Amino acid sequence: MSPANMAAQAGQDLARLRQQKPLVHNITNLVVMNFNANALLAAGASPVMAHAHEEVEEMVRLAGALVLNIGTLTPHWVQSMEIAGRQANQLGIPVILDPVGAGATRLRTQSALRLLQQIKISVVRGNASEVLSLARSGGGTKGVDSIHGVDEAVEAAGLLARELGTVIAITGQRDLVTDGQNQWRVANGHAMMGSITGMGCAATAMMGAFLAVQPDPVAAAVGGLCFLGLAGQRAAAASRGPGSFQVAFLDELMSLTPDDLSAGALIQTS
Repeated sequence: MSPANMAAQAGQDLARLRQQKPLVHNITNLVVMNFNANALLAAGASPVMAHAHEEVEEMVRLAGALVLNIGTLTPHWVQSMEIAGRQANQLGIPVILDPVGAGATRLRTQSALRLLQQIKISVVRGNASEVLSLARSGGGTKGVDSIHGVDEAVEAAGLLARELGTVIAITGQRDLVTDGQNQWRVANGHAMMGSITGMGCAATAMMGAFLAVQPDPVAAAVGGLCFLGLAGQRAAAASRGPGSFQVAFLDELMSLTPDDLSAGALIQTS
C-alpha cells in the first residue's frame, strides 16, 4: 500500500470507528486510566477499564479489541491479562501490548515476555529501549523513559516482528511500524506531547481502537499513530503549555474529521 493509500485508509478507519463506536477493553496502568479513557471517548470509541479476574473474560467477549499495558503491573494484574488475552485469542479479538518499562526491572521484562509467549499479540507498541529489551539486544530503560532513539531499534524491531509474527510500533520523534518485512514511518506529532504523562499509553489505546475496525494491524497501527500525532500538532498550535495542551489535545481528537486525517497524515515507507 502506498503512503497516499495508507493515509486514505486511516481516514476511512476513523469514520468507521466513529460509526461503530467499538468497545475497547483496557487492562492498563493506574497513572493513565482517566486520560486514556477520555482520549478514546473523544476519538469516538467506547472505553472500559476492567481488570478483575472474575470479569475479564466476559468483558473481552463484548470488546472489539483488548489493550494490555504493564505500566503499574502486579502479578495479579498480569494474570488478568493472561486470562483476557487467551479469551481474546479464542474469539479472534485483536490484542495490543504496551510493555511499559521493559528492560528497567526483571519483573517488567519477564512479564512482557511471558505475555508474548502465552498470547497472540497483533501489535506491540513501545519506545525504542523497551523494544530493544524484548529483542534481547542489550537494551535498557531509564525508569519507563527511553534512552535510545527509534533508529537504534529498527533492526531489533524487524527481528522481533518476524520472530513473534506480530507488528512492532516504536514511538519517538518519527514513529516506526514494521511487520518484519516492510517499514512505515509516521512523522505526525509535536514535542509538547512528551510533556504529558501517558501519551505513549494513549497511542497504544488508540491503536487498539483502530484495530477494532481495521483487520490489518499495520494499517491500524499507522492510522492510530497518525491520528494521535495530528491531534497533537493541532493542539500545540493552540496551547501555551502542558496544561492547556492536554485540554486542546482532547478537543482535537474529537474535532478531527476523517478528511483532515487523510489530508494531514505524514506517512513514508523506509
